[in-house]
Amino acid sequence: MTEPEGLPDAEGLLRSLAPPVLGILVRRFGDFDSCEDALQEALLAASVHWSQDGIPDNPRGWLLQAASRRFTDLARSEQARRRREEQSAREPSPGDAPAHDDTLILLFLCCHPELTSASRVALTLRAVGGLSTAEIASAYLVPEATMSQRISRAKQRIKASGARFAMPARDSDEWRSRLGSVLQVLYLVFNEGYTATGGARLHRAGLSAEAIRLTTELHQMLPGAGEASALLALMLLTDARRPARTGPDGELVPLAEQDRTRWDRRLIAAGTALLDRTMSDGKPGEYRLQAAIAALHDRAPRAEDTDWPQILALYGLLERLTANPVVTLNKAVALAMVEGPAAGLGLLATLDGEERLAGRHRLHAVRGHLLDMTGDAGSAAAEYRQAADLTTSLPERRYLLTRAARLRRP
Repeated sequence: MTEPEGLPDAEGLLRSLAPPVLGILVRRFGDFDSCEDALQEALLAASVHWSQDGIPDNPRGWLLQAASRRFTDLARSEQARRRREEQSAREPSPGDAPAHDDTLILLFLCCHPELTSASRVALTLRAVGGLSTAEIASAYLVPEATMSQRISRAKQRIKASGARFAMPARDSDEWRSRLGSVLQVLYLVFNEGYTATGGARLHRAGLSAEAIRLTTELHQMLPGAGEASALLALMLLTDARRPARTGPDGELVPLAEQDRTRWDRRLIAAGTALLDRTMSDGKPGEYRLQAAIAALHDRAPRAEDTDWPQILALYGLLERLTANPVVTLNKAVALAMVEGPAAGLGLLATLDGEERLAGRHRLHAVRGHLLDMTGDAGSAAAEYRQAADLTTSLPERRYLLTRAARLRRP
């Protein structure tokens, strides 16, 4: 045993050990639901014992053995228990735990096509990210019981689908589809951390950090996957601005008004280097184009130095690739910066009635910004107030109402 260490260090180690140990369990026993439950009990036991007695010399083997025992204990029938006990007797000792890492297979399993997007995110954070149900529920502002049910249903659905714990064949349609789902889940987690959809804080830095950690692991496992590398570059280039996105009282600071000396140049350099290595790798995909846009913003020493014509061209490519109305929304801002606010407002008009933007605040916020640029203070203020009514983020709501109030002043 090592000397007893503080619980935060033990928690960090347990979080990093959870995915590979869960992968071993699922590979051996096949029952994802029961394996995940057994691992959670083993993690709880480890957090208690390790904080008191110190971290064992072979922490991964300790956790694997504890989870394997708990899996056996969770068996519902005597016959199943005997079968698994016999198998456990043939398993290697904790010190002989396999060296290979099944985290990537685990990621693919958590992003099974039978699951909804919300379930994929929750299951990935629980099984691969090592977050507790309470932590995930808190991050997404739902009751713990609700999140527990969501995760439980997700595991049951995977079990009912008969999914095997194995990677799809490389370059197959299933591989491309499942990898796309993995990247989408990681991006959703990052975005929720970077700009929380609700609550009193603009950021949930822990979620962003977890998304970057998992995407870094994916990039290391799949160094030839250009979009995985591009997604990591996008996260780094975006997260570099986080220190300047809020003021002293937590208020939102828009991109054009940020103190760029507070941007993290180390992250910008790392993200730019990653992006440069992917640009010659075939036809650019969604994340590569977004990363290129983020890099153009980050390279501008001042807001007025931003290369808006190039950004507009990239949004045009991204719009054709994704047909996503949010891309069109961002393109309207770039168009306004290049050709004037009237042109941007004209493009925004094509989004009126777009169901995918219904009930969201962004369309009104952007229209308010462009109307403000034209000098139509009254209409701009009305759009800002409408956007404020729709957002559930308190920092965004305060920002929008402040903009509206300023426009009403003589």
